Amino acid sequence: MTASTSTASPLTTGSAARSRVAVLGSTGSIGTSTLDVLARHPERFEVFALTAASQTELLFQQCQQFRPRFAVIAEVHRVALQERLRSAGLNTEVLSGPQALCDVASAPEVDAVMAAIVGAAGLASCLAAARAGKKLLLANKEALVVGGEFFLDAVQAGGARLLPIDSEHSAIFQSLPEDPATWERRVHKLILTASGGPFRTRDPGSLAQVTPDEACAHPNWVMGRKISVDSATMMNKALEVIEARFLFGLPPERIEVVIHPQSVIHSMVQFKDASIVAQLGTPDMRGPIAYGLSWPDRMESGAAAVDFTRVAPLTFEEADQHRFPGLFLSWEALRAVPGTTAVLNAANEVAVDAFLSHRLRFDQIHQLNRATLEAVVPSKPESLEALMALDAEARQWAQTWVEKRASH
Repeated sequence: MTASTSTASPLTTGSAARSRVAVLGSTGSIGTSTLDVLARHPERFEVFALTAASQTELLFQQCQQFRPRFAVIAEVHRVALQERLRSAGLNTEVLSGPQALCDVASAPEVDAVMAAIVGAAGLASCLAAARAGKKLLLANKEALVVGGEFFLDAVQAGGARLLPIDSEHSAIFQSLPEDPATWERRVHKLILTASGGPFRTRDPGSLAQVTPDEACAHPNWVMGRKISVDSATMMNKALEVIEARFLFGLPPERIEVVIHPQSVIHSMVQFKDASIVAQLGTPDMRGPIAYGLSWPDRMESGAAAVDFTRVAPLTFEEADQHRFPGLFLSWEALRAVPGTTAVLNAANEVAVDAFLSHRLRFDQIHQLNRATLEAVVPSKPESLEALMALDAEARQWAQTWVEKRASH
């Protein structure tokens, strides 16, 4: 699969065209890290589009620095942002709505798309980029968790190049043989590492009293609140197991999770001869982002190198099913009817939102996810509309569950 190409920009210096990048979700942690990497290589990249949900001030500042052709934001903020950009002498055109996200992701001028919109809301624009044959840097794990084989079919049909940006999946991709046709024959299993989050050593019996701020205090990574809660419950790793299944094509039983509190080894591949190849680095998302942007080359990322004379001892622990029950829903969902992973993702998004808004206890996140999986049984979705309908059904059931608990 190959990425699309485009003609040179009038701003290009030299004979080689700079790669045009659309950053979907530019005001989130992955988006801001992406822009940091892009700013280090102005001779190689130009920003074509930036998108955000509601952070108008940060998006305005990003437009000032990178001068994209388009910015996309919620309709309620569109006119005010457009007027402010015009007053600043910028020609960036402000768009709004889901279709605008798809339009900038699939625009003929775009070479690479950083897909960093959190949650199922990013699926349609990921599909648009895939069908348009883009170099698709996938930081939105839900595209695969929700889309599954349907999303992979779009990647294949469009001739897109799918590159994982999650640190764990990037690590596996960097550790695998170059030829995917050999993975089934040569690879024994994939080993995803997990930090264990802020509650790795906390008494599981005390987790019902956890506050949102405690859950968002990750020991190693700086992330948004939703993914920070997912890390605390280990649901982020459950979603990564599902993503790894679709990205790399190995069956669920050949995907393993091990707790590695230092987050230095990002993930590993064990081969049939029992040898293991691992990818190491500091816990800085600019590393996998730079690798995705420059692939198959490599370039400076801004991340610090590991200093092995100062690094703490590397330790590993078994994932505790009593402490992290949500992790084990991943293998269960993968063995169930196609579409079950979409149900799990929808339930979890509702549960995390309810927890962050103090409508659900921390321990009830897993209770809700389990209950929704048992109640909403999908038939195999074979279109975006069917996926969105399934997503909506699961969310409605989960919301009702939350409201019943909140009323007691």
